[in-house]
Amino acid sequence: MPDQPAATTGTRSAALAAPRSAPGAPSSEPASAVACAAAGRVGGIAGLVGDAGFIQRCAARYTAAGFGRPGEAEVRSWRNSWPPLFGALVRAGLSDLQVYLEYGTPGGGRRVDALLVGAGPDGGLVLVIVELKQWQTCRVLDAERVMRSDGVVTAHPVYQVAAYRSFFIHWRPKSAPDLEVRAVVVLHGANAEQAAVLRPDAAAAAGIPVLSGADLSAPPGELAGLLRGDDLAAPDAAQVARFERIRWEPSSRLLEHVGAELEGTGTFALVGDQQDALVRILAAADRHLPSLGNGPQAQDGPVGGAVITVSGGPGSGKTALAVRLLGRLMRAHPTTRPCIITPSGTLRAHLQDAVRGHPAARELFPGISALRSTAQRASALVIDEAQRINRGGARGLPPELAAVVRKVPLAVIFLDERQVIRPDEGTTVEEIRSAARALGRPHHHLELTGSFRCAGSAAYTGWVDSLLYATPVPWNGHDGYNLATAQDPFALQEWIERATADGHTARTTAGFCWPWPRDRPRTPALPLDIRIETPTATGAIRIWEAAWNADTALTAPDGTVLAPRSQLWATHTGGHQQIGCIYTAQGLEYHHAGIIIGPDLTWTDGHWKAHPHESRDKNLRHLTPDEYLPYALNTYRVLLTRGTHTTRIHSTDPATQHFLNTLVHPGGPIAV
Repeated sequence: MPDQPAATTGTRSAALAAPRSAPGAPSSEPASAVACAAAGRVGGIAGLVGDAGFIQRCAARYTAAGFGRPGEAEVRSWRNSWPPLFGALVRAGLSDLQVYLEYGTPGGGRRVDALLVGAGPDGGLVLVIVELKQWQTCRVLDAERVMRSDGVVTAHPVYQVAAYRSFFIHWRPKSAPDLEVRAVVVLHGANAEQAAVLRPDAAAAAGIPVLSGADLSAPPGELAGLLRGDDLAAPDAAQVARFERIRWEPSSRLLEHVGAELEGTGTFALVGDQQDALVRILAAADRHLPSLGNGPQAQDGPVGGAVITVSGGPGSGKTALAVRLLGRLMRAHPTTRPCIITPSGTLRAHLQDAVRGHPAARELFPGISALRSTAQRASALVIDEAQRINRGGARGLPPELAAVVRKVPLAVIFLDERQVIRPDEGTTVEEIRSAARALGRPHHHLELTGSFRCAGSAAYTGWVDSLLYATPVPWNGHDGYNLATAQDPFALQEWIERATADGHTARTTAGFCWPWPRDRPRTPALPLDIRIETPTATGAIRIWEAAWNADTALTAPDGTVLAPRSQLWATHTGGHQQIGCIYTAQGLEYHHAGIIIGPDLTWTDGHWKAHPHESRDKNLRHLTPDEYLPYALNTYRVLLTRGTHTTRIHSTDPATQHFLNTLVHPGGPIAV
């Protein structure tokens, strides 16, 4: 399905209380501040995991923790996996350990299935990360991926748990108690041979056993060792409290390493007014933020510092600037715990992909649902695509963004008011300025006027704006940028395939005017939901069919990726064979862009006319034509400005296609 912003949530709370009574006794104390579905001593929870009421309470607390509503499959996995795990823990003599179920990291991007906390031989705290899988068989594709028996490709569980271990190591603040971090993978439904398939030789997986159902039947002493807890004692209440008081933050070493990597990549190079804006923002950071070696500022009530808004059109370099800024803040002001938040799941996935070699760095890009909680702890926060933040029914600034303006010493907010594509979003610079002024916070506004996407062609982006918002004018060409129309989707498809064969990134996007069912099958053959009838010169009708991009990655039995998951559709191999929409293209770019203007927008009687009934977007179909029109225009503006070198346009409406042909020459073979 299209990538849509997640709903925002408030302060997180825990499920069951961390006990303050005798080890093993169920707790009746208030819930701890840990974000999880349940917390308590192993022995206390072991007697509850088979109870339907307990599962319901866990589901409610899971939602309250900011993780969203657990799906049926999630809840079913709890019912299936928790009883054998707790049965094994009790039989191994580990009933007195503290346990957290669905333990959440600060940004909500990860949830550990089960986290055990115990006291080590030297009295220090020891964490045991437990990854639970219901699988029986799978095939290892590489060090990071496996294919389950149902054909679904997912993360290798050992790689997954090693990433969790990296988080706890690299996000432990200096003020926190020392921690030893262990990990184990439990496949309670697999036999010994099936579990052995998942035991890699990689150094990163050292010390992470993979246990089968048979292993869980081992003698108690041996079982405790397999579960990495044979030398652990019950933590006392003070130790549990110290663990729960830890406020995870990235280490200076991690920030330095990732910051240098983000700054050094050519993907996010800066030129022109991008560089000028970076210099001005960094000057504000030097004035208002602690430098390397100094402590963070207090954040109780209104603070000093500044709120900076940065606006710019498509291709003006907002995201490149945001990423480079984050890299610089990491290196110069690490105690501020800087991070980037964006309501675009697609953009967030690409940012996480950019640091995929550093698993702990994924938390530097928390989800939009963590915006309010991040504002409580970060002294420097970068927000990209801010116009996409859901208002949640509020008038004026969304509450989560208001919390940022109120609490964060340096907030840098990037937005483009002409990229608002839904009625429940639309933050403006003026709203941010007014909120800052009301709080006594200085506000500075910077504008990026350049165009670094469409071959640096301000002429092209200006042409697009005239086409959609003013008086359309003929395209007179521009050195380095190639624009033409495509007479039918067959020609567009051929053009995209030829560009891909020549080694360029080429993608086709379309208006959201065809079905996109949620229950699409997880098979290599995606359903051809997009169907366009095209008349030939002889009057016959040809039917062009295509598939929307895949929700999750589709992989052949040999491990070859046939279609990337939707959030990486624009850049990963195979994406050219599916059609993207606004939710998978916004914020991204590629060399060659093909655009299909669907029947929701036509040129009629000398002006653009909207047809919301042609939309398949449930958030827009109910609007009147006049209400729908600005969102349609903004949507196609985004799609028309993704190509860095070339754009081809096709409209499904013959009259609109004729009109476009009067402005732009029909395209011939691709020029690459």
